[in-house]
Amino acid sequence: MTTGFKQTFSPQDVFARQIASGLDASLEDLPHHVSERLRVARLRALTLQKKPVQQPVFAPSIQIQNGVATLSAGPTNNHFWEKLVSLFPLLVLLLGLVVIYEFQNELRARELADVDQALLLDELPPDAYTDPGFLKFLSVPRESIEGQQ
Repeated sequence: MTTGFKQTFSPQDVFARQIASGLDASLEDLPHHVSERLRVARLRALTLQKKPVQQPVFAPSIQIQNGVATLSAGPTNNHFWEKLVSLFPLLVLLLGLVVIYEFQNELRARELADVDQALLLDELPPDAYTDPGFLKFLSVPRESIEGQQ
């Protein structure tokens, strides 16, 4: 029965296996007491060898609660603080949008107030600004108008 799992070795593993097989082949030429010491040293080295730490693999899963399907990336932790921390970037974004909106509204209100103030404090009535001859009046230099009076 095949499991479909193919084990791959790194180049370092392949090189180490080649060295080990070469040493095993020349083991028969050594005296018995030397081969026995090597065997004991190998056993000690194997017991001291660090085992690779296996990281937990979180496979995505679909969870259905109350007729709502959600995609989960791993085991669920239903801690209040973890949910609150995950909402923090969204809250910061919304707060930033509200601040920008209020700033823009305040800026527009100030601009309109400046225009209204200029219209109300001016010597001309507001209807003069809509008069077609007003642009001609504005294009005439002020000194020439004052010199005529």
